[in-house]
Amino acid sequence: MALISTTLDNSASAGGNDPVSQLEAPGLKVFVFGLFFIFGGITSLNDVIIPKLKELFTLNYTQAMLVQFCFFAAYLMVGIPGARLVKKIGYMRGAVAGLSLATLGCLLFIPASQTAIYGLFLLALFVLASGIVIVQVVANPLISLLGPAATSHSRLTFAQAFNSLGTTLFPIVGAVLILGSLATVSADDLSGAQLDAYRTAESQAIVHGYLGIAIVLAIVAATVWAFRDRLKGERHEESAGLAGLDLLQRPRFGFGALCIFLYVGAEVSIGSLVVSYLMQPDVMALPEQAAGKLIGLYWGGAMVGRFIGSAVMRFISPGKILAGAACGAIVLILLSVSTTGALSGYSLLAIGFMNSIMFPTIFSLACEKLGSRAADGSGIINVAIFGGAVVPLATGALADLAGNLAIALILPAACYAIIAAFGVYARRPA
Repeated sequence: MALISTTLDNSASAGGNDPVSQLEAPGLKVFVFGLFFIFGGITSLNDVIIPKLKELFTLNYTQAMLVQFCFFAAYLMVGIPGARLVKKIGYMRGAVAGLSLATLGCLLFIPASQTAIYGLFLLALFVLASGIVIVQVVANPLISLLGPAATSHSRLTFAQAFNSLGTTLFPIVGAVLILGSLATVSADDLSGAQLDAYRTAESQAIVHGYLGIAIVLAIVAATVWAFRDRLKGERHEESAGLAGLDLLQRPRFGFGALCIFLYVGAEVSIGSLVVSYLMQPDVMALPEQAAGKLIGLYWGGAMVGRFIGSAVMRFISPGKILAGAACGAIVLILLSVSTTGALSGYSLLAIGFMNSIMFPTIFSLACEKLGSRAADGSGIINVAIFGGAVVPLATGALADLAGNLAIALILPAACYAIIAAFGVYARRPA
């Protein structure tokens, strides 16, 4: 999700290979698309473990949303340092560092399960997310360099579709592995040693899932390390000002950074609550595992929309498409909260399709004409993703206060309204 700029020395193009053609090697494309797939899938697994941990530790919605808060807090704390790290050691070594840190985060689920302490699960998620942040700092700029600047909007949207492929598949598998046993017994019925034993046993499903991810991440990190010197002549601009925060004075970039904050917050809020929402008697009354499997529709809609959007944006102003998608999300929220049954449930899930083009489009529109300051914009965009921590927590608190999930969805709707305004504002090139 984050961007950092790079330049390649002219010497890198010796022998008739210019920097762009060097970056267009098929192996590098597969690598970058793979990164999008991995970090998208890992992020979406939060939507599965939230109801699991909510049941195991008898949490309210606000407490359960601390999962997203700790995960996305990494963007606030690691975004700018991560961008600086990548500047210092380069893209390929930066990817190895991020993948290694994410592997460590996955392994921390082992002591978290053995002690059955909620706080340790949150720590594991923070470390995992810190690695993901660094991986994202590497992935997006490489995609931006894989072709002409004129098609960067559609190319980034196309790459985000592979991110959505991960967010579609991981929750489906995770729902089967992690949520499968919740219907047999409830933590509410246990106490003392029995409760501790139940939490330890049930959290093993989470451990097994993340151990599998740790193995995959370690293999990918080792492979990338073998090709760590693939990019030649890589250089990066030094940060200007206070980590580039002066860029927020530019209206287009500042407005766009705000919208990244709100978009990630709205998307994560809905994804985090969708299982609980679909389980409600007046919605679809689904058991937990069945509701968890439907998360794939929410993220799958984003995947389909990104493939479509990458083509449509070649002909229609990205700003106009963004405004239309945001308005569509608001309409679907209103439809969902004002109806019952399958219509209510599937209306909420369909918001994933509207979300599809939002992040890459907001990002591209905000960062237009930054030039050599794109690296500074990278750290700020990473910090803006912190909205995935703040907005879901506020949405959970609103749900607890009102005692109604439908009312809590007003907050994501307000986020989409501001995003629609940005689409109208940025409909013309910078």
